[in-house]
Amino acid sequence: MFPATSAHHAFQQQRLTARRWFMQQCGIGLGSVALTSLLSENAAARESDARSIALPRPHFPAKAKNVIFLFMAGAPSHLELFDNKPQLARFDGTLPPAELLKGYRAAFINPNSKLLGPKFKFARHGQCGAELSELLPHLARVVDDIAIVKSMVTDGFNHAPAQIQMSTGSLQFGKPSLGAWTLYGLGSESQNLPGFVVFSTGKKGPSGGSANWGSGFLPTVHQGVEFRTTGDPVLYLSNPKGVDDRLQRESLDLINSLNRDHLAVSGDPEIATRISAFEMAYRMQASAPEVMDLSREPKHVLDMYGAKPGEPSFANTCLLARRLVQQGVRFVEIFHEAWDQHGNLVNDLRKNCKDTDQACAALIQDLKQQGLLDETLIIWGGEFGRTPMVQGGSDGRDHHPNAFTMWLAGGGIKGGVTLGASDDFGFNATEDRVHVRDLHATILHLLGFNHKLLSFPFQGLDQRITGVEPCRVVEEILAG
Repeated sequence: MFPATSAHHAFQQQRLTARRWFMQQCGIGLGSVALTSLLSENAAARESDARSIALPRPHFPAKAKNVIFLFMAGAPSHLELFDNKPQLARFDGTLPPAELLKGYRAAFINPNSKLLGPKFKFARHGQCGAELSELLPHLARVVDDIAIVKSMVTDGFNHAPAQIQMSTGSLQFGKPSLGAWTLYGLGSESQNLPGFVVFSTGKKGPSGGSANWGSGFLPTVHQGVEFRTTGDPVLYLSNPKGVDDRLQRESLDLINSLNRDHLAVSGDPEIATRISAFEMAYRMQASAPEVMDLSREPKHVLDMYGAKPGEPSFANTCLLARRLVQQGVRFVEIFHEAWDQHGNLVNDLRKNCKDTDQACAALIQDLKQQGLLDETLIIWGGEFGRTPMVQGGSDGRDHHPNAFTMWLAGGGIKGGVTLGASDDFGFNATEDRVHVRDLHATILHLLGFNHKLLSFPFQGLDQRITGVEPCRVVEEILAG
Protein backbone atom coordinates (compact mmCIF):
# COMPACT_ATOMS: atom_id res chain seq x y z
CA MET A 1 0.00 0.00 0.00
CA PHE A 2 1.17 3.52 -0.80
CA PRO A 3 1.07 6.06 2.07
CA ALA A 4 -1.49 8.86 1.96
CA THR A 5 -0.91 11.32 -0.86
CA SER A 6 0.33 14.19 1.33
CA ALA A 7 2.67 11.95 3.30
CA HIS A 8 3.96 10.36 0.13
CA HIS A 9 4.59 13.81 -1.37
CA ALA A 10 6.48 14.92 1.73
CA PHE A 11 8.56 11.74 1.64
CA GLN A 12 9.48 12.35 -2.00
CA GLN A 13 10.41 15.98 -1.30
CA GLN A 14 12.60 14.87 1.60
CA ARG A 15 14.41 12.40 -0.67
CA LEU A 16 14.95 15.03 -3.35
CA THR A 17 16.16 17.62 -0.82
CA ALA A 18 18.62 15.14 0.66
CA ARG A 19 19.92 14.24 -2.78
CA ARG A 20 20.29 17.88 -3.80
CA TRP A 21 22.13 18.61 -0.53
CA PHE A 22 24.54 15.76 -1.17
CA MET A 23 25.26 16.90 -4.73
CA GLN A 24 25.70 20.55 -3.75
CA GLN A 25 27.77 20.02 -0.61
CA CYS A 26 30.14 17.39 -1.95
CA GLY A 27 32.39 19.88 -3.63
CA ILE A 28 34.98 17.33 -4.62
CA GLY A 29 34.89 13.84 -6.05
CA LEU A 30 31.87 12.16 -7.59
CA GLY A 31 29.31 14.58 -6.16
CA SER A 32 30.68 17.58 -8.05
CA VAL A 33 31.19 15.57 -11.21
CA ALA A 34 27.65 14.20 -11.10
CA LEU A 35 26.15 17.66 -10.51
CA THR A 36 28.06 19.14 -13.43
CA SER A 37 26.94 16.29 -15.66
CA LEU A 38 23.34 16.65 -14.50
CA LEU A 39 23.25 20.38 -15.25
CA SER A 40 24.77 19.93 -18.71
CA GLU A 41 22.33 17.15 -19.57
CA ASN A 42 19.43 19.27 -18.35
CA ALA A 43 20.50 22.12 -20.61
CA ALA A 44 20.81 19.75 -23.56
CA ALA A 45 17.40 18.30 -22.78
CA ARG A 46 15.73 21.69 -22.70
CA GLU A 47 17.40 22.64 -25.97
CA SER A 48 16.24 19.45 -27.69
CA ASP A 49 12.70 20.10 -26.48
CA ALA A 50 12.63 23.57 -28.05
CA ARG A 51 11.68 23.13 -31.66
CA SER A 52 11.76 26.84 -32.37
CA ILE A 53 15.45 27.41 -31.63
CA ALA A 54 17.71 28.68 -34.39
CA LEU A 55 19.35 25.92 -36.38
CA PRO A 56 23.07 25.31 -35.73
CA ARG A 57 25.52 26.89 -38.13
CA PRO A 58 27.74 24.67 -40.29
CA HIS A 59 31.50 25.22 -40.26
CA PHE A 60 31.39 26.61 -43.81
CA PRO A 61 28.77 27.20 -46.53
CA ALA A 62 27.00 23.95 -47.33
CA LYS A 63 26.48 22.60 -50.83
CA ALA A 64 23.67 20.27 -49.70
CA LYS A 65 20.91 20.85 -47.16
CA ASN A 66 19.09 17.50 -47.45
CA VAL A 67 20.16 13.88 -47.97
CA ILE A 68 18.36 10.94 -49.58
CA PHE A 69 20.25 7.67 -49.04
CA LEU A 70 19.12 4.81 -51.28
CA PHE A 71 20.62 1.92 -49.29
CA MET A 72 20.71 -1.21 -51.45
CA ALA A 73 21.06 -3.58 -48.51
CA GLY A 74 22.38 -7.06 -49.13
CA ALA A 75 25.17 -5.79 -51.42
CA PRO A 76 24.63 -5.37 -55.18
CA SER A 77 27.14 -7.00 -57.50
CA HIS A 78 29.39 -4.26 -58.90
CA LEU A 79 30.58 -6.80 -61.49
CA GLU A 80 27.12 -7.06 -63.06
CA LEU A 81 26.11 -3.40 -62.74
CA PHE A 82 29.00 -0.92 -62.89
CA ASP A 83 32.45 -2.49 -63.09
CA ASN A 84 32.90 -4.16 -66.47
CA LYS A 85 35.68 -6.77 -66.44
CA PRO A 86 36.48 -8.30 -69.85
CA GLN A 87 39.31 -10.30 -68.27
CA LEU A 88 36.86 -11.86 -65.84
CA ALA A 89 34.74 -12.94 -68.81
CA ARG A 90 37.82 -14.30 -70.55
CA PHE A 91 38.83 -16.48 -67.60
CA ASP A 92 35.31 -17.58 -66.69
CA GLY A 93 35.35 -21.09 -65.21
CA THR A 94 39.04 -21.09 -64.26
CA LEU A 95 40.67 -20.85 -60.86
CA PRO A 96 41.75 -17.32 -59.86
CA PRO A 97 45.47 -16.50 -60.08
CA ALA A 98 47.28 -17.42 -56.87
CA GLU A 99 48.63 -13.89 -56.47
CA LEU A 100 45.09 -12.50 -56.44
CA LEU A 101 44.28 -14.26 -53.16
CA LYS A 102 47.76 -14.15 -51.64
CA GLY A 103 47.62 -12.96 -48.04
CA TYR A 104 43.85 -12.51 -48.13
CA ARG A 105 41.75 -14.31 -45.52
CA ALA A 106 38.02 -14.13 -44.98
CA ALA A 107 35.40 -16.55 -43.81
CA PHE A 108 33.60 -16.31 -47.13
CA ILE A 109 36.46 -16.85 -49.56
CA ASN A 110 37.01 -20.36 -50.90
CA PRO A 111 40.30 -20.36 -52.86
CA ASN A 112 39.06 -23.32 -54.88
CA SER A 113 36.06 -21.44 -56.26
CA LYS A 114 36.28 -20.69 -59.97
CA LEU A 115 35.96 -17.27 -61.54
CA LEU A 116 32.52 -16.28 -62.77
CA GLY A 117 32.30 -13.98 -65.77
CA PRO A 118 29.84 -11.05 -65.83
CA LYS A 119 26.31 -12.12 -66.69
CA PHE A 120 25.17 -8.97 -68.49
CA LYS A 121 26.39 -6.70 -71.27
CA PHE A 122 27.85 -3.24 -70.73
CA ALA A 123 27.73 -0.13 -72.91
CA ARG A 124 28.88 3.48 -72.64
CA HIS A 125 26.32 6.22 -72.05
CA GLY A 126 26.00 9.98 -71.87
CA GLN A 127 28.51 12.63 -72.77
CA CYS A 128 30.78 11.27 -70.04
CA GLY A 129 30.88 7.82 -71.65
CA ALA A 130 30.41 5.94 -68.37
CA GLU A 131 29.98 2.17 -68.65
CA LEU A 132 26.75 0.78 -67.27
CA SER A 133 25.07 -2.60 -67.36
CA GLU A 134 22.14 -3.30 -69.62
CA LEU A 135 20.15 -3.75 -66.39
CA LEU A 136 20.28 0.03 -65.77
CA PRO A 137 18.67 1.66 -68.83
CA HIS A 138 17.00 4.43 -66.83
CA LEU A 139 20.13 5.38 -64.90
CA ALA A 140 21.94 5.46 -68.25
CA ARG A 141 19.73 8.42 -69.25
CA VAL A 142 20.87 10.50 -66.26
CA VAL A 143 24.46 9.24 -66.04
CA ASP A 144 25.82 12.74 -66.73
CA ASP A 145 24.24 13.84 -63.43
CA ILE A 146 25.94 11.23 -61.24
CA ALA A 147 29.43 10.52 -59.92
CA ILE A 148 30.33 6.82 -59.91
CA VAL A 149 32.91 5.60 -57.39
CA LYS A 150 34.31 2.19 -58.39
CA SER A 151 36.92 1.92 -55.66
CA MET A 152 34.86 1.68 -52.47
CA VAL A 153 36.23 -0.50 -49.65
CA THR A 154 34.97 -1.40 -46.21
CA ASP A 155 36.02 -3.51 -43.21
CA GLY A 156 33.06 -5.83 -42.67
CA PHE A 157 32.20 -8.91 -44.69
CA ASN A 158 29.02 -9.89 -42.85
CA HIS A 159 25.82 -8.02 -43.60
CA ALA A 160 24.93 -6.62 -40.18
CA PRO A 161 28.38 -5.26 -39.20
CA ALA A 162 29.02 -3.90 -42.70
CA GLN A 163 25.61 -2.20 -42.82
CA ILE A 164 26.24 -0.73 -39.38
CA GLN A 165 29.62 0.58 -40.55
CA MET A 166 28.07 2.15 -43.65
CA SER A 167 25.43 3.74 -41.43
CA THR A 168 27.49 4.73 -38.38
CA GLY A 169 31.18 4.52 -39.31
CA SER A 170 31.76 1.64 -36.90
CA LEU A 171 31.37 -2.14 -37.03
CA GLN A 172 30.05 -2.03 -33.48
CA PHE A 173 26.41 -1.48 -32.59
CA GLY A 174 25.37 1.52 -30.54
CA LYS A 175 26.95 4.41 -32.48
CA PRO A 176 24.95 7.32 -33.97
CA SER A 177 23.90 6.92 -37.58
CA LEU A 178 24.80 9.29 -40.39
CA GLY A 179 21.23 10.62 -40.36
CA ALA A 180 21.42 11.28 -36.61
CA TRP A 181 24.73 13.12 -37.01
CA THR A 182 23.19 15.19 -39.82
CA LEU A 183 20.23 16.12 -37.64
CA TYR A 184 22.50 16.85 -34.69
CA GLY A 185 24.60 19.17 -36.85
CA LEU A 186 21.92 20.93 -38.87
CA GLY A 187 18.68 20.48 -36.96
CA SER A 188 15.41 20.07 -38.82
CA GLU A 189 13.53 22.62 -40.88
CA SER A 190 10.25 20.75 -40.46
CA GLN A 191 8.04 21.54 -37.49
CA ASN A 192 5.43 18.91 -38.34
CA LEU A 193 7.48 15.93 -39.48
CA PRO A 194 10.52 14.10 -38.10
CA GLY A 195 13.83 15.42 -39.37
CA PHE A 196 15.05 11.89 -40.18
CA VAL A 197 12.63 9.46 -41.89
CA VAL A 198 13.33 5.83 -42.78
CA PHE A 199 11.57 3.40 -45.16
CA SER A 200 12.10 -0.32 -45.77
CA THR A 201 10.98 -1.75 -49.11
CA GLY A 202 12.83 -5.03 -49.73
CA LYS A 203 12.06 -8.64 -48.91
CA LYS A 204 12.90 -7.93 -45.27
CA GLY A 205 14.35 -5.19 -43.14
CA PRO A 206 18.08 -4.50 -43.06
CA SER A 207 20.23 -7.10 -41.31
CA GLY A 208 21.59 -4.43 -38.96
CA GLY A 209 18.06 -3.53 -37.87
CA SER A 210 17.15 -0.20 -36.31
CA ALA A 211 20.78 0.43 -35.33
CA ASN A 212 21.15 1.67 -38.91
CA TRP A 213 19.10 4.74 -38.03
CA GLY A 214 19.69 4.95 -34.29
CA SER A 215 21.04 7.95 -32.38
CA GLY A 216 23.58 6.05 -30.28
CA PHE A 217 25.00 8.36 -27.62
CA LEU A 218 23.39 11.44 -29.22
CA PRO A 219 20.05 12.58 -27.74
CA THR A 220 17.35 10.25 -29.06
CA VAL A 221 15.49 13.20 -30.60
CA HIS A 222 17.97 12.75 -33.48
CA GLN A 223 17.17 9.12 -34.28
CA GLY A 224 15.35 8.08 -37.44
CA VAL A 225 11.61 7.47 -37.47
CA GLU A 226 10.49 4.50 -39.54
CA PHE A 227 7.51 5.24 -41.77
CA ARG A 228 5.23 2.60 -43.25
CA THR A 229 4.33 2.77 -46.94
CA THR A 230 0.61 2.03 -46.52
CA GLY A 231 -1.97 3.07 -43.96
CA ASP A 232 -0.87 5.37 -41.16
CA PRO A 233 2.79 6.34 -41.67
CA VAL A 234 3.37 5.47 -38.01
CA LEU A 235 1.32 2.92 -36.08
CA TYR A 236 -1.48 4.35 -33.93
CA LEU A 237 -1.14 7.80 -35.46
CA SER A 238 -4.93 8.05 -35.90
CA ASN A 239 -7.10 8.61 -32.86
CA PRO A 240 -9.17 5.63 -31.64
CA LYS A 241 -12.96 5.85 -31.67
CA GLY A 242 -14.33 8.17 -29.02
CA VAL A 243 -11.23 10.37 -28.84
CA ASP A 244 -11.65 13.74 -30.52
CA ASP A 245 -9.04 16.44 -31.02
CA ARG A 246 -10.00 18.38 -27.89
CA LEU A 247 -9.74 15.35 -25.61
CA GLN A 248 -6.41 14.39 -27.13
CA ARG A 249 -5.02 17.92 -26.73
CA GLU A 250 -6.09 18.13 -23.09
CA SER A 251 -4.65 14.69 -22.34
CA LEU A 252 -1.39 15.55 -24.03
CA ASP A 253 -1.12 18.86 -22.17
CA LEU A 254 -1.51 17.05 -18.85
CA ILE A 255 1.04 14.36 -19.74
CA ASN A 256 3.54 16.96 -20.93
CA SER A 257 3.04 19.03 -17.77
CA LEU A 258 3.85 16.00 -15.61
CA ASN A 259 6.85 15.17 -17.79
CA ARG A 260 8.17 18.73 -17.54
CA ASP A 261 7.87 18.61 -13.76
CA HIS A 262 9.86 15.39 -13.79
CA LEU A 263 12.39 16.90 -16.20
CA ALA A 264 12.92 19.88 -13.89
CA VAL A 265 13.80 17.49 -11.06
CA SER A 266 15.77 14.77 -12.82
CA GLY A 267 17.33 16.60 -15.78
CA ASP A 268 17.04 13.41 -17.84
CA PRO A 269 17.29 14.41 -21.55
CA GLU A 270 15.21 11.41 -22.54
CA ILE A 271 12.19 13.04 -20.87
CA ALA A 272 12.63 16.04 -23.16
CA THR A 273 12.80 13.66 -26.11
CA ARG A 274 9.53 12.06 -24.98
CA ILE A 275 7.82 15.43 -24.71
CA SER A 276 9.08 16.33 -28.18
CA ALA A 277 7.90 12.98 -29.57
CA PHE A 278 4.39 13.42 -28.16
CA GLU A 279 4.11 16.89 -29.66
CA MET A 280 5.53 15.75 -32.99
CA ALA A 281 3.06 12.85 -33.16
CA TYR A 282 0.21 15.28 -32.52
CA ARG A 283 1.30 17.57 -35.35
CA MET A 284 1.95 14.61 -37.63
CA GLN A 285 -1.69 13.57 -37.43
CA ALA A 286 -2.49 16.47 -39.74
CA SER A 287 0.71 16.74 -41.79
CA ALA A 288 1.89 13.15 -42.35
CA PRO A 289 -1.22 11.72 -44.07
CA GLU A 290 -1.21 14.65 -46.48
CA VAL A 291 2.46 14.34 -47.44
CA MET A 292 2.10 10.53 -47.78
CA ASP A 293 -0.88 10.82 -50.15
CA LEU A 294 0.63 10.14 -53.57
CA SER A 295 -2.73 10.53 -55.29
CA ARG A 296 -2.07 14.27 -55.08
CA GLU A 297 0.77 13.88 -57.60
CA PRO A 298 0.15 14.47 -61.34
CA LYS A 299 -0.14 11.33 -63.45
CA HIS A 300 2.99 12.13 -65.47
CA VAL A 301 5.04 12.25 -62.24
CA LEU A 302 3.63 8.93 -61.04
CA ASP A 303 4.40 7.41 -64.43
CA MET A 304 7.95 8.78 -64.37
CA TYR A 305 8.65 6.92 -61.13
CA GLY A 306 6.47 3.90 -61.89
CA ALA A 307 4.64 4.70 -58.66
CA LYS A 308 1.14 3.47 -57.86
CA PRO A 309 -0.67 5.10 -54.93
CA GLY A 310 -1.74 2.56 -52.33
CA GLU A 311 0.63 -0.17 -53.53
CA PRO A 312 3.84 -0.42 -51.47
CA SER A 313 6.95 -0.21 -53.65
CA PHE A 314 10.43 1.22 -53.87
CA ALA A 315 9.11 3.61 -56.52
CA ASN A 316 6.50 4.98 -54.13
CA THR A 317 9.08 5.62 -51.43
CA CYS A 318 11.40 7.46 -53.83
CA LEU A 319 8.55 9.81 -54.70
CA LEU A 320 7.73 10.14 -51.00
CA ALA A 321 11.37 11.03 -50.36
CA ARG A 322 11.07 13.97 -52.73
CA ARG A 323 7.82 15.08 -51.05
CA LEU A 324 9.43 14.82 -47.60
CA VAL A 325 12.49 16.92 -48.43
CA GLN A 326 10.13 19.50 -49.90
CA GLN A 327 8.55 19.67 -46.43
CA GLY A 328 11.90 20.29 -44.73
CA VAL A 329 12.80 16.74 -43.71
CA ARG A 330 16.58 16.73 -43.45
CA PHE A 331 17.47 13.07 -44.06
CA VAL A 332 15.46 10.33 -45.81
CA GLU A 333 16.79 6.78 -46.02
CA ILE A 334 15.29 3.92 -48.03
CA PHE A 335 16.51 0.39 -47.25
CA HIS A 336 15.91 -2.08 -50.05
CA GLU A 337 17.13 -5.39 -48.61
CA ALA A 338 17.05 -7.62 -51.69
CA TRP A 339 20.58 -7.83 -53.10
CA ASP A 340 22.16 -10.84 -51.37
CA GLN A 341 22.60 -13.07 -54.43
CA HIS A 342 24.51 -16.14 -53.26
CA GLY A 343 22.52 -17.93 -55.93
CA ASN A 344 19.92 -17.12 -58.58
CA LEU A 345 22.06 -14.13 -59.49
CA VAL A 346 20.70 -13.52 -62.99
CA ASN A 347 16.99 -13.65 -62.18
CA ASP A 348 17.25 -11.74 -58.91
CA LEU A 349 19.37 -8.96 -60.37
CA ARG A 350 16.89 -8.55 -63.21
CA LYS A 351 14.06 -8.22 -60.71
CA ASN A 352 15.94 -5.90 -58.35
CA CYS A 353 16.92 -3.54 -61.15
CA LYS A 354 13.39 -3.60 -62.56
CA ASP A 355 12.11 -2.64 -59.11
CA THR A 356 14.62 0.17 -58.49
CA ASP A 357 16.30 1.53 -61.63
CA GLN A 358 13.41 3.62 -62.98
CA ALA A 359 12.63 5.21 -59.63
CA CYS A 360 16.26 6.08 -58.87
CA ALA A 361 16.62 7.86 -62.21
CA ALA A 362 13.22 9.52 -61.79
CA LEU A 363 14.23 10.88 -58.39
CA ILE A 364 17.19 12.66 -60.00
CA GLN A 365 15.01 14.00 -62.84
CA ASP A 366 12.20 15.06 -60.52
CA LEU A 367 14.45 16.87 -58.05
CA LYS A 368 16.10 18.61 -60.99
CA GLN A 369 12.74 19.74 -62.38
CA GLN A 370 11.64 20.92 -58.93
CA GLY A 371 14.85 22.94 -58.50
CA LEU A 372 15.87 20.77 -55.55
CA LEU A 373 18.72 18.68 -56.94
CA ASP A 374 21.40 21.28 -56.25
CA GLU A 375 20.56 21.24 -52.55
CA THR A 376 19.70 17.54 -52.15
CA LEU A 377 22.46 14.93 -51.98
CA ILE A 378 21.49 11.46 -53.28
CA ILE A 379 23.60 8.44 -52.30
CA TRP A 380 23.15 4.95 -53.82
CA GLY A 381 24.93 1.80 -52.67
CA GLY A 382 25.11 -1.24 -50.45
CA GLU A 383 27.34 -2.39 -47.61
CA PHE A 384 29.99 -4.16 -49.74
CA GLY A 385 30.46 -5.85 -53.11
CA ARG A 386 30.47 -9.43 -54.44
CA THR A 387 33.29 -11.83 -55.21
CA PRO A 388 34.54 -12.47 -58.76
CA MET A 389 34.44 -16.18 -57.83
CA VAL A 390 31.30 -18.23 -58.16
CA GLN A 391 29.08 -19.40 -55.33
CA GLY A 392 25.90 -21.43 -55.46
CA GLY A 393 26.83 -23.70 -58.37
CA SER A 394 27.11 -21.43 -61.38
CA ASP A 395 24.85 -18.51 -60.51
CA GLY A 396 25.90 -16.66 -57.38
CA ARG A 397 28.54 -14.47 -55.77
CA ASP A 398 29.68 -14.13 -52.16
CA HIS A 399 30.31 -11.16 -49.87
CA HIS A 400 33.30 -9.01 -50.70
CA PRO A 401 34.62 -5.87 -48.89
CA ASN A 402 37.73 -5.14 -51.00
CA ALA A 403 36.03 -3.45 -53.96
CA PHE A 404 32.52 -2.23 -54.71
CA THR A 405 30.71 0.63 -56.40
CA MET A 406 28.49 3.46 -55.20
CA TRP A 407 27.15 6.56 -56.93
CA LEU A 408 26.19 10.04 -55.76
CA ALA A 409 24.25 12.90 -57.31
CA GLY A 410 23.00 16.39 -56.52
CA GLY A 411 24.08 18.69 -53.67
CA GLY A 412 27.65 19.59 -54.56
CA ILE A 413 28.49 16.46 -56.59
CA LYS A 414 30.20 16.77 -59.97
CA GLY A 415 28.09 14.90 -62.53
CA GLY A 416 29.53 12.71 -65.25
CA VAL A 417 32.54 11.61 -63.20
CA THR A 418 33.84 8.08 -62.70
CA LEU A 419 36.40 7.74 -59.93
CA GLY A 420 38.67 4.83 -59.07
CA ALA A 421 39.24 1.38 -60.46
CA SER A 422 39.65 -2.21 -59.35
CA ASP A 423 41.98 -4.87 -60.74
CA ASP A 424 41.22 -6.95 -63.83
CA PHE A 425 39.00 -9.28 -61.83
CA GLY A 426 37.22 -6.69 -59.65
CA PHE A 427 38.78 -8.15 -56.50
CA ASN A 428 40.80 -5.25 -55.07
CA ALA A 429 40.39 -1.50 -55.41
CA THR A 430 43.61 -0.35 -57.06
CA GLU A 431 43.14 3.34 -57.90
CA ASP A 432 41.76 6.20 -55.77
CA ARG A 433 40.67 3.90 -52.96
CA VAL A 434 37.67 5.31 -51.05
CA HIS A 435 36.93 3.88 -47.61
CA VAL A 436 33.53 4.24 -45.94
CA ARG A 437 35.14 6.80 -43.61
CA ASP A 438 36.14 8.87 -46.65
CA LEU A 439 32.55 8.72 -47.88
CA HIS A 440 31.27 9.98 -44.52
CA ALA A 441 33.84 12.78 -44.42
CA THR A 442 32.73 13.82 -47.92
CA ILE A 443 29.04 13.78 -47.06
CA LEU A 444 29.62 15.92 -43.97
CA HIS A 445 31.76 18.29 -46.06
CA LEU A 446 28.89 18.74 -48.51
CA LEU A 447 26.60 19.50 -45.56
CA GLY A 448 28.99 22.21 -44.40
CA PHE A 449 30.92 20.36 -41.69
CA ASN A 450 34.54 19.55 -41.02
CA HIS A 451 34.27 15.89 -39.98
CA LYS A 452 37.03 16.40 -37.41
CA LEU A 453 35.08 19.16 -35.68
CA LEU A 454 31.55 17.72 -35.71
CA SER A 455 31.80 15.80 -32.45
CA PHE A 456 29.92 14.90 -29.29
CA PRO A 457 31.46 14.33 -25.84
CA PHE A 458 30.92 10.74 -24.68
CA GLN A 459 32.91 8.44 -22.41
CA GLY A 460 35.66 10.99 -22.05
CA LEU A 461 36.21 11.46 -25.78
CA ASP A 462 35.02 13.87 -28.44
CA GLN A 463 33.33 11.22 -30.57
CA ARG A 464 32.80 11.64 -34.32
CA ILE A 465 31.44 9.48 -37.11
CA THR A 466 34.82 9.19 -38.84
CA GLY A 467 36.58 8.08 -35.65
CA VAL A 468 40.31 8.51 -35.27
CA GLU A 469 41.47 6.61 -38.37
CA PRO A 470 42.93 8.67 -41.24
CA CYS A 471 40.35 9.69 -43.84
CA ARG A 472 39.85 12.34 -46.47
CA VAL A 473 37.23 14.33 -48.30
CA VAL A 474 36.96 12.88 -51.82
CA GLU A 475 37.58 16.12 -53.67
CA GLU A 476 37.60 14.43 -57.09
CA ILE A 477 33.81 14.03 -57.12
CA LEU A 478 32.95 17.51 -55.85
CA ALA A 479 31.64 20.27 -58.06
CA GLY A 480 33.72 23.42 -58.19
